Amino acid sequence: MTNETTAQQQSDPTRRLFEPVRLGSLELANRMVMAPMTRNRATFEGVPLPLMAEYYGQRASAGLIVGEASTPSPVGFTYPEIAGLFGEEQVEGWRAVADAVHAGGGLLFLQIEHGGRIGHPDNNPGGHLPVAPSAVRLPGGIHTPTGHQEAPVPVEMSVADIKATVGEFAAAARNALRAGADGVEVHAANGYLLNQFLTTSVNRRTDEYGGSVEHRIRFVVEVVEAVVAEVGAARTGLRISPWNTGNGIDVSDSDEVFPALLDAVSHLGLAYLHIGRALPGEALFGELRRRWAGPLVANPELGEELPIPADGGLAKGVELLEAGADLIAFGRAFLANPDLVARYRSGAALTPVREDRSMYGRGPEAYTDYPFLES
Repeated sequence: MTNETTAQQQSDPTRRLFEPVRLGSLELANRMVMAPMTRNRATFEGVPLPLMAEYYGQRASAGLIVGEASTPSPVGFTYPEIAGLFGEEQVEGWRAVADAVHAGGGLLFLQIEHGGRIGHPDNNPGGHLPVAPSAVRLPGGIHTPTGHQEAPVPVEMSVADIKATVGEFAAAARNALRAGADGVEVHAANGYLLNQFLTTSVNRRTDEYGGSVEHRIRFVVEVVEAVVAEVGAARTGLRISPWNTGNGIDVSDSDEVFPALLDAVSHLGLAYLHIGRALPGEALFGELRRRWAGPLVANPELGEELPIPADGGLAKGVELLEAGADLIAFGRAFLANPDLVARYRSGAALTPVREDRSMYGRGPEAYTDYPFLES
């Protein structure tokens, strides 16, 4: 490689997005990750529908797809028609998705997420009340099949419940690989159960799972260790969101919690760490990058409002690469542009996300009907 070529590559960091990269035991074709995005296209019982296989297969050019959040437990359902990973029919549904992604030359990790207090009996096939580290209600209410309702007060988990849930995560990881997935992502972000244990706004416990930072990270560490024991570190990723205050999460001590969490799991040699809604200018981002020796996936912070930037977050993604990330996870840009890799490579304009609720509907609208570039 000539000095001129090296200088040119260094002056154009966007090029790094299209470089191959190793993730655990896998060789990725590029550094673009399709971020997990729940779109409520499973059955009410959590079985992935054939439409989901079409959707993920369309986006197989991503270096890695992280599939949408799937509950490991009958108690862990969040919203209506989300996927599960604890039943045999759910495994078969995900197998069709994995087959479609692999047929397109892609790789698939499945994200395992327990909703914790984010749930409602009307959203749960078994009518279960949600559970949480403490009996603290989700603020703001929750969507159900009959409309927006106040969230119920969750049942505080016993130590036995916690241990059983650790086992459910491990079993779900095993099911993901049985379905043909290439690995799993443990979801400890965005205000769901694992994230609830990390924050004092939800975790009011005084036992070995609450109080000090060391105690609050314990459940997440035990889940990660159990998943690694089941499927191997090379097939296990971890997602965190140090700055996300959604779903009533207090992030005021993130600069203590997340370095401690990384220190507790770094020795495992996970496939990657995935930071959701990452802020490269924050001192904590640099600290987490320094502490994490393995691959770092970063998802740009684009805010909650539509429309997303016209570049789909490309400029912010490049900023994260320059700040030390190894891979960039794009969410809504991949939703509206199944061929996002080709569009970024060619400089073609992006299709905007449709600004309506059809993206969470049952049919193909705003899901599998987004256009590809003409050949």
